[in-house]
Amino acid sequence: MNKINSPLEIYKLLPKSNCKQCQIPTCLAFAGAVIKGQKKLSDCPHLDKDLIERFEGKIEKHKTLEEQQREFMETLKKEVVRIDFPSSADRLGASFSADKLTIKCLNKNFSVDTKGNITSECHVNSWIAVPLLNYVIICKGMDITQKWVPLRELKDGAQWIPLFEQRCEKPLKQLADNHMELFDDMLSVFGGKPAEVSFDSDISLILYPLPKVPMLICYCQPEEDMESKLNVFFDSSADDNINIESLYYLGAGLVNMFEKIVSRRS
Repeated sequence: MNKINSPLEIYKLLPKSNCKQCQIPTCLAFAGAVIKGQKKLSDCPHLDKDLIERFEGKIEKHKTLEEQQREFMETLKKEVVRIDFPSSADRLGASFSADKLTIKCLNKNFSVDTKGNITSECHVNSWIAVPLLNYVIICKGMDITQKWVPLRELKDGAQWIPLFEQRCEKPLKQLADNHMELFDDMLSVFGGKPAEVSFDSDISLILYPLPKVPMLICYCQPEEDMESKLNVFFDSSADDNINIESLYYLGAGLVNMFEKIVSRRS
């Protein structure tokens, strides 16, 4: 028999009685817990020993998001080892000293050593670590064009639009609606710059999550029967300097960071 990698396949083996003796409310929920590695088949008191021995070793447990990110980071670190750091500083808009590249992200310095380890004056989490290493590996050093485009116009951007809108633009708009002071933070704390653009907006500012990957945020305040509007744009050179997945990480990470700022103030 092939590997079992679906909760439904495990559910078929269960009595479907929802007895709760496994300390899980339903058999379907128990099946999900097994596939996540939180429970074992033997935790169900109604399964006989032969069935457990037959199927237990065939269950392919799903990795947690943290485990996936950790493995991905290790893969990126192996690629970073092959990068020539001294000659890369210019293409990255970084500085090189003591075998480290120092890259400014949202006005904060992050240093990457030749083994891919990241250090900074502030907390390093996956939303910045993954794009930062990808930037070191991928960036072609293309100059910023100052031509702003939506994510969908970048390479592979269209397939990421639904997720980007849901996890970045919509929550960022909600934050702006209720906490206009965040725009002051973007300027004073995170090195944002007011922007003059052709787009119709009340507030337009540029952030630099990475030196050669600027992000333009345009916000229109609500008016009478029209609700507010917020859009995020990237420089047309962005897909030459980083991949689309990292742009999503940066956008979603920005939201996460602002949500924490608002939470601390409330």
